[in-house]
Amino acid sequence: MNVTFGTIVRLALLVLVTVVLQLAVITQMTVLDADPDLFPLVVLSVGLLAGPIPGATTGFLLGLVADMALLQTLGVTSLLLIGVGYLAGRYRELRDASHRLVPVIGAMIGTLAYAASFALVQFLLGVESPVSPLVIHEAIVGALLNALIAMPVYAAVRFILRSDLVDDLRPRRRPSATGLRLTGPGTSPGLLRSSRNR
Repeated sequence: MNVTFGTIVRLALLVLVTVVLQLAVITQMTVLDADPDLFPLVVLSVGLLAGPIPGATTGFLLGLVADMALLQTLGVTSLLLIGVGYLAGRYRELRDASHRLVPVIGAMIGTLAYAASFALVQFLLGVESPVSPLVIHEAIVGALLNALIAMPVYAAVRFILRSDLVDDLRPRRRPSATGLRLTGPGTSPGLLRSSRNR
């Protein structure tokens, strides 16, 4: 990812728009007593498109703005979203993230891990919240809803960051099994044959 002043402005606008959309619009649309969560989706998309450092940075900023907007304990959401963005970026570096189902499956797994980790951190901090099967139901339905809207969110983030992406998720080539080939003006065919026979 090419980091320029325009990149920073675009990421800041992406963070602000995500928080406003989540708190003002998305939380009002409940399906089966659950609602989608844009926070892990946007951070996952940035990680898959730009790598671990931009993903973790976006997660930190998004979590910080969300905690300030919701008047929650500062740093909890940031900590969890840093993990989501960094792991998505590491997956991009280690595997081929160009498959169409990667954002969908990543959204489901990332949302479930984010919800479970958030509940665990809240419990460890001593925040009193009801523990019931409804919480598990809400987390599972929320993960399914996030999987349904993962592709439009991924496409929107890709459109916003398109000019800053170095390689637009081209499939990575596997190294060839034939080894190094020596070709050039000073290479003799006998040398090539002997290097292949080794």
